[in-house]
Amino acid sequence: MSARSPSSDDPAIPFVAGAVAGIVTWLLGYAVTYVIVAPDVRESGLHRVVEAFDGEPATYEMVGWVFYNAHFVDTVFRNVPLVGSVTTTYVGGEEGFTLLLHAVPAGLLFAAGLALAAYRGVASVSDGALAGLATVPGYLLLSAAGAFLFEVTVGGASGAPDAVPAVVLAGLVFPAIFAGGGGAVAAVTADRDRRVSEEARS
Repeated sequence: MSARSPSSDDPAIPFVAGAVAGIVTWLLGYAVTYVIVAPDVRESGLHRVVEAFDGEPATYEMVGWVFYNAHFVDTVFRNVPLVGSVTTTYVGGEEGFTLLLHAVPAGLLFAAGLALAAYRGVASVSDGALAGLATVPGYLLLSAAGAFLFEVTVGGASGAPDAVPAVVLAGLVFPAIFAGGGGAVAAVTADRDRRVSEEARS
């Protein structure tokens, strides 16, 4: 993605490129999470129970739970016999997946912000942050959809990402902080490089 100088006809925020980047980043983050955790998910006791009662594997949904856990969104179980409702996370703790999974969405969003800011050829930190924030609509769309697509129901019990945090934390806060931050860092780096180049020519 080559840098270009924004003209007066360009929108202040790269909406289309940002939306596409948000969607691609979300899908890539899920794919990376799938590669890392799917083998263990398939062999887990909970997956075996779900598959025994439902007759179908639930690997992609349960990997989705972990992906949302990496955004600090809990998994909520409702109407579980003898338990009722309970929340949990599969990232961290003695039996959970590595805390490094938090770096998957954060790192990818940061990279997306960097790329968008470089594509826009931003000249200020605020413009860089705005370029990164353009990822929010696409990331938010899939974060909201995934909260429902990753629901697993067995009998009257169900498990899914907690819907409100899925939208607020995964869909809004994560891309705003990390993609926006990536865009701001790209602007600072570009400004420093311009100054070094000018000093070298003088």
